[in-house]
Amino acid sequence: MRDSIKSLTKVKIYHIYCFPSFTSLVTLSKKAIRMSHSQAESVIKNIIREIGQECAMKGQTVSEILVAFMVKAVVLDPRNEFNVDRTLTKNDVQKLIKLCVGRLLDTANPSLDTIKMQVYFDMNYTDRVELLNEQHRILEARLAPVSREITDNRARTREELESIYRKIVSYVLLRSGLGSPTDIKVVREATAALQSVFPQTELGVFLSLSKKDKERQLKELTMIVTGIRLFNKDCGKGGEGIDDLPAILNEAIPAATQPIDAELRASQDLAYRYTAVLEMKHESPHRNIESRLSMLKEALFNVRQHEAFLCIILSDVITCAREVEMMDKQFAAQIEQLKNTVKAKTAVPTSQVFPIFLALSNLWTSFQDEILLLSFLTNLTVSLQQFLGIHAQLFPDDVMESLLEGVTVKNDEQRIKETMGIKVNVSDFKEQEWLFPETTSNFDQLLIQYRGFCAHTLAEKDGLLLPGNPAVGILKHKEKYYAFSSKESAYVFAQNPDTFIQLIGEKAKECAELIQLLELHHQFESLAPYSQVRSGDKRSIKPITKCDSSTQTDTHILPPTIVKSYEWNEWELRRKAIKLANLRRKLTHSVQTNLSHMRRDNSTQVYLLKDFGTQTRLDNSSNVPRPQIFLAGLRGGSTPTTCMVKVNLTRAVDET
Repeated sequence: MRDSIKSLTKVKIYHIYCFPSFTSLVTLSKKAIRMSHSQAESVIKNIIREIGQECAMKGQTVSEILVAFMVKAVVLDPRNEFNVDRTLTKNDVQKLIKLCVGRLLDTANPSLDTIKMQVYFDMNYTDRVELLNEQHRILEARLAPVSREITDNRARTREELESIYRKIVSYVLLRSGLGSPTDIKVVREATAALQSVFPQTELGVFLSLSKKDKERQLKELTMIVTGIRLFNKDCGKGGEGIDDLPAILNEAIPAATQPIDAELRASQDLAYRYTAVLEMKHESPHRNIESRLSMLKEALFNVRQHEAFLCIILSDVITCAREVEMMDKQFAAQIEQLKNTVKAKTAVPTSQVFPIFLALSNLWTSFQDEILLLSFLTNLTVSLQQFLGIHAQLFPDDVMESLLEGVTVKNDEQRIKETMGIKVNVSDFKEQEWLFPETTSNFDQLLIQYRGFCAHTLAEKDGLLLPGNPAVGILKHKEKYYAFSSKESAYVFAQNPDTFIQLIGEKAKECAELIQLLELHHQFESLAPYSQVRSGDKRSIKPITKCDSSTQTDTHILPPTIVKSYEWNEWELRRKAIKLANLRRKLTHSVQTNLSHMRRDNSTQVYLLKDFGTQTRLDNSSNVPRPQIFLAGLRGGSTPTTCMVKVNLTRAVDET
């Protein structure tokens, strides 16, 4: 892994040396020294080499990239009085070398540490896509000799075929990264998995294929064998030499995030303290900190740049965590699907299981990529710490306590809260365009100039970095967007934006580290970092404004002028014309009879029906007497015969 990162770094160093800094110096040299491209290139190389040698003689080793950046920074600084439009003399070259060596040897200067940090980060950092692509290219290059031994072999004898088969097993292990090819247990397990899908008897068919087909089949066999071994590991029937990458990542990501958060908070705390002291200087100039003012600003630039780099790294770590969480779910789902497919079957169609094996292999490769990314980001975070040691030397705790005496330290969130609810009044400006969160749908995606710092404070207070509050209002000027720390700063900047922008550019020429910190690459294209040159300007996001509006249309604005006699059909007009022509020959006659000449209206009256009621039935009831009959003598007596007496006590009907 370290070798791959070193290789990637070497490639990037070469590109940086050849394009952003070095060619800009050649362009500068052609203007200043009036010579051809090859001559200018030779002169610049000699200058860089001489500066590096002098620094080495004085015990300071510097890279050519750092020297090239410093040469450009020295030439841009107007205080050094280098004019690119006139011919440089030998004295000018010696002066340039002397100034560069002096700045490179000034180890007690926060500005130099910031430039070193920027150069180091630009040389070593790359986005996840490019890093993984480079790692895959390195893996392909390392496997190329093994692949050629397999694809170019013309084995005929049994021993030669067995040797090729063993090389295929080694290739599978090297490409998958699941165990060492020297571990006998790992080799046996991989061989058994390979034989289940590619028995040794099929080597003849394999050797008869073309080279491209062989390489493609080797990759497919590797992925299938990887999927089989991962499934066996999950079932507890294998997995020799296979680490539990999901569990490792779930532990490593929090372990990597915590130190990054801690360093980020430390840099932010330093930035808040430096900002408070510098802000106090502008509000109370009588305070005796003039001697430390320049160092304080350079120290502020240093920690703000470190904060920006840590935010980039932390964002990549968060992306890594999201990817791992998503892949965990996908891996578990694929394993479960494979178990349901296989179950207790002795034979399963390859069309059902091979796609799942391939998916498992791809997911495991993604886990390996995330391990590489996390290791790369962790190492980069640790490496950036070497550029922060100057703070403890220049501003120890006792010095900072004396400077902060009577000063209130505010963080960025507190400064933004102070101006919440205070907005620019758009009606006060006729020509400027202002953007607000409620009127712009992609407000959070706009690229604010100067990394979001207040543009007015940067120019007015000699490089003081105060966070801008976008809620106050973002000014759109020449297709660029500017934020401000207060409403007053916004009003002052909007009166003459070009003047303030020019002042910030002049300040960046004096402090070259501001070019990358404030992302001023559009003004200084020759000092654009490699990542900017490589990816181009992809951040030109235009605002999508929105507002509440309503419209109303009157039904009839003018009085209606509808001609009901209008006809569009000429045949209808023809019919009407004929009808009118016929009417000219018609006469109207009227007659009256004896029965109708004195007709009058008659009326009659009738009586309405009356309401009548009748009753057709009578409700009545009767009661039947209850029978009461008693029998006596049934039990017998003194006489030999039974004499029964019946007594009827039922009442008559009329008595009830």
